[in-house]
Amino acid sequence: MEPVTTIHGRAYPFGQKNVDTDVIIPSHWLKTITREGLGRGAFETLRADPDNLFDSVEFAGSPILVAGDNFGCGSSREHAAWALLDLGIRAVIAPSFSDIFSGNAFKNGILTVVLPQAAIDRLIEVAQSQPIHIDLDSQTVTTPFQDRFAFDIDPFRKTCLLNGLDEVGLTLAQGDAIGAFEDTVRVERPFLAVGVGS
Repeated sequence: MEPVTTIHGRAYPFGQKNVDTDVIIPSHWLKTITREGLGRGAFETLRADPDNLFDSVEFAGSPILVAGDNFGCGSSREHAAWALLDLGIRAVIAPSFSDIFSGNAFKNGILTVVLPQAAIDRLIEVAQSQPIHIDLDSQTVTTPFQDRFAFDIDPFRKTCLLNGLDEVGLTLAQGDAIGAFEDTVRVERPFLAVGVGS
């Protein structure tokens, strides 16, 4: 997973409330055996409109999505996070998120930022013409107009995102401790250690 420190660029001024995972990535895209290419299916029903936001030349490749309340509700499909990443989105800002979506986003290196509706309204306004800057270390969202919005984040998630540590990375970071435990098992309980570390 790539570290997340700052995210800067244009933002999709989306703002819709109660966007469920079926809107983010329809179920017929779940048959794939790879994460690659899911961006083509992201927001497919909305992109059927030729004037949709996600295919707009002005917002193409935007790394930030500004959404409405209860973003990512519905099913627990991790494909929703994969589709956003494949579309190029590294952060979603909204008043609230589904717990399962928020967890899936975190595990895949997407920063979810919770801000009050007034801040969302302002960011949607700014995003129409200007970039937005997110600094994870200082936990702030800023604009070229001197807007500054502070956000909270779980300290464990913040550390993982800043260091690019997913579940595999966290396990590998404990390699020395795991090796020491295996050495101890081989010495103290050789009958349990058959095949351990060999």
